[in-house]
Amino acid sequence: MSEATKPRPEFRNINALRDLPSYRWPLAALVSGAHRFSGVLMFVLLPFVIWLFDKSVSSEISFGQFTAAFSAGLWGLPGAIIKLLVLALIWAYLHHLIAGVRHLYMDATHSVTKEFGRSSAIVTLALSLGLTVVLGAKLFGLY
Repeated sequence: MSEATKPRPEFRNINALRDLPSYRWPLAALVSGAHRFSGVLMFVLLPFVIWLFDKSVSSEISFGQFTAAFSAGLWGLPGAIIKLLVLALIWAYLHHLIAGVRHLYMDATHSVTKEFGRSSAIVTLALSLGLTVVLGAKLFGLY
């Protein structure tokens, strides 16, 4: 072996509980992770969404049950918890939609630079959180 040969890098297994909390995630990675989390959240809450849709369109009586879920509560949960659950769904839908459009745009235009990833992540977060605040204010009766 010649002296000019560089030593090979040493790879090790990571300890998720020790190493990952200290890792600094770039903003684009956080948005990508939130995109995955929002998809899982929408999937897990899909039965609740189907129930809400069914109650809202079936009849006048079921629409009354739908509206009562937000004020009186549902399944032993107070109405405020139901509203928070719906607010989580609103955020999940908006974030998943906007982050999905971001990914489609990056795929179509081959915009995969670090600068574009960061700026598009900021726009994605600003839009999804801003729209969630606006719709959440309507949900909680602030306007």
